Amino acid sequence: MTDKTQTSSSAALSERETLINRLNSETAKIGWQELQKHYAAGNVLGVAAGADLIQVAIALNEDNATQIQAWLSDKSVFEVTDQQALEWFENQTILWALVIPPFVLVQEPKT
Repeated sequence: MTDKTQTSSSAALSERETLINRLNSETAKIGWQELQKHYAAGNVLGVAAGADLIQVAIALNEDNATQIQAWLSDKSVFEVTDQQALEWFENQTILWALVIPPFVLVQEPKT
């Protein structure tokens, strides 16, 4: 029984590592201007500077509603406001972005 449990645990870890590697490879810097159509469709979520973009993506991918709600409550994840969108547009801001359908997660790069 222990071997089966270890094998199952190893498989789950491997799947998670594979997901993390895939998400890291799909993360890219992109200008806000290119993201506006997604924002207009209501599909852009902001990720606070101190939060882990990949962990947020994993929670969305796994439909972890409890964790996502906690992040929304503490503003680690937030709906991008019109004011923020305008500021990013005017400043031609480049953001880290990651697509987790139907959402596009964005985060300001660390300076």
